[in-house]
Amino acid sequence: MKVPALLILLVEDNADHAELVRRNLARHNPAHRLVHLRDGESALDYLFHRGMFAPPKAPPRPHLILLDLRLPKLDGLEVLRQVKQDPELHLIPTVVLTTSDAERDLFKAYDSHANSYLAKPLDYGAFTGLLETFGRYWIGCNRYPWPETRLH
Repeated sequence: MKVPALLILLVEDNADHAELVRRNLARHNPAHRLVHLRDGESALDYLFHRGMFAPPKAPPRPHLILLDLRLPKLDGLEVLRQVKQDPELHLIPTVVLTTSDAERDLFKAYDSHANSYLAKPLDYGAFTGLLETFGRYWIGCNRYPWPETRLH
């Protein structure tokens, strides 16, 4: 079965980290589309079709969310809680991708129904290796709830 191109929402305030994710995504399939937002408030506006993302400009729902925890305006844990409590959004796989290796953040993320928790290594090579592994699984192997209309 041919997997359609994915729409991935990346919520990340670090421009360098966002660029590494973008490059890794393009290596797996250039047809995948990445939407990059820099703060938690914008992410919720995007997902709930509010503010500048309100109809008629409402974007399609993403197939996957990559979420940093340490974000301006609204932290990633609150974004995660709101996404997983919403009946229209809770099925979207949400992967925490953060610099925090703190056990309390890990437990809070899984308690809020994160689908995966990845701690960003400080070393560039290790970070790109983590992104490659992420891509192989979440983009290459994981199955998403098709048809596309279910997430729109």
